[in-house]
Amino acid sequence: MLRKPFSLHLNVDAFLPATAEEKAYMVQMRPSTTFFRDGVKRLLKNKVAFVSFIIIILITLSSIILPTFWPYAYDQQLGITPGKPVDGSYANLKPFTYGKTEQARIAAGEDIFPHVFGTDSAGRDYFIRVVYGTRISLAVGFFASLIVLVIGILIGSVAGYCGGKVDIIIMRIVDIIYSLPDMLMIILLAAVLNETLGAKIEGTFLAKIGANIISLFIVFGLLYWVSMARLIRGQILSLREQEYVLAAQAAGAKGSWVIRKHLMPNCIGVVIISTALQIPSAIFTESYLSFLGLGVNAPMPSLGSLASDAMNGVSSYAYRLIIPAIVISLIVLSLNLFGDGLRDAFDPKLNS
Repeated sequence: MLRKPFSLHLNVDAFLPATAEEKAYMVQMRPSTTFFRDGVKRLLKNKVAFVSFIIIILITLSSIILPTFWPYAYDQQLGITPGKPVDGSYANLKPFTYGKTEQARIAAGEDIFPHVFGTDSAGRDYFIRVVYGTRISLAVGFFASLIVLVIGILIGSVAGYCGGKVDIIIMRIVDIIYSLPDMLMIILLAAVLNETLGAKIEGTFLAKIGANIISLFIVFGLLYWVSMARLIRGQILSLREQEYVLAAQAAGAKGSWVIRKHLMPNCIGVVIISTALQIPSAIFTESYLSFLGLGVNAPMPSLGSLASDAMNGVSSYAYRLIIPAIVISLIVLSLNLFGDGLRDAFDPKLNS
């Protein structure tokens, strides 16, 4: 029945319960999410960063898994049998070639696994040495970046939160370290620490790691934390005047609690980005130190030491220099592109 235009009667049909379709149409709520989830979604949309991440994962997994079933060891000198003369045919083999003993075994019907990248001057399978060198370079890069991260966060957060004389003293120390010539200090410290630590760690479990690697970690802990500390200090200075920090301080919260619960979670995006960009720098530093002979101890290989050894026969075996150079370039490029993708995904200023 139609209602009169000026009637005071209520339209009962307007108060009927809404159907499920009407509710779904009217209520369009965005599903709950977090800053990390939004960052991951933006990162996955960045094809260059995603492909770089896949390359890093594949290289890392290959360096871990391949040595478990590869028939040759990184320090195994082929053609050497106790009590017999050395078979020199295994030295400097070209890719997919065999020594005299292996050729005889193949002629007898035996299957011999090929030397994919040939052998070096000492008759060691070059492919497995490149794989081990990649593992060492990646491990040094990740652990050195972890050391830089821990020291930089501790010192930067204290300087930024305390301010005053504490901040002035810490920043002057940072300025002094910044004024030192990086390359020269790294080479000098690595050489001195190597001589100092060599005798002290002999006979301990640290001897397997090597004095050079330990000295490299110490060098990173002494010199490379300043950039991270400055970055964290700047973030803390901009956040410590926020209302939630003042409320926590008014409630009697200690400074360490405020830093741990309020300030650092709000800096986590910057920390992740900076750490991702620090790893390729650490790998490159380890590579050129190993190239100069201040890296891993022989016969343990790294990509830098492999390139250094290949310089002796570069005119005859140029591929032995090109292969580790390509691996270093691929790792550093992939990590840098992935770090740029992390910065684009997790930096709020770039997404505002």
